[in-house]
Amino acid sequence: MTRPSLNDALAAWKKILAERALAPETVWIFEENLVFEKKPDVPGGIHIGFQTRFSPVPEEALEVAYEHLCESDARIVFYRLGEHKNRSVCILLGDAWFADKKESDGFVLRNEWGMSFQPGQKIEIEEITDMRRWVRRVRRERPLHDVDFCMTLAAVDELQMHGRVLTPGERYSEAMLGKLRRIFSHAS
Repeated sequence: MTRPSLNDALAAWKKILAERALAPETVWIFEENLVFEKKPDVPGGIHIGFQTRFSPVPEEALEVAYEHLCESDARIVFYRLGEHKNRSVCILLGDAWFADKKESDGFVLRNEWGMSFQPGQKIEIEEITDMRRWVRRVRRERPLHDVDFCMTLAAVDELQMHGRVLTPGERYSEAMLGKLRRIFSHAS
């Protein structure tokens, strides 16, 4: 399997979107941008929205995430959640979970690349701009969803700062060192 450059993968993605009369302009989001809310009137009782106001996505985040996912043999998925203001809201996923997904599941397969594209339906996705709704979003006790296999902006930051994603112990140590630095800077 040979992964394409990000530009080639994006060109293929935009072609698929255009063929389905979906917005070819994209906005890319990450885990911190997802907003799950309980709503009894939607199938499954969980509504998915997004936000970029409270955790903005750095310009280079997509490229960093793509390069990291390319280091793995797991299938990479370009996934469209919906449309907002004439732009497709997309998320990059990567996991062995997607190996068994088929065209009958709505995926466009590019097996020679180890990739799939999920253009989704022509639906509008809500952008959440109210801080209260974002703070109250559902974080636990919801059904597993394809988007649960996305990368976090925190992992993108770690890749840029350390060249790799940190372990939970390293994250904890880094947080503690930051707290100790603040304590000692006030003491002197």
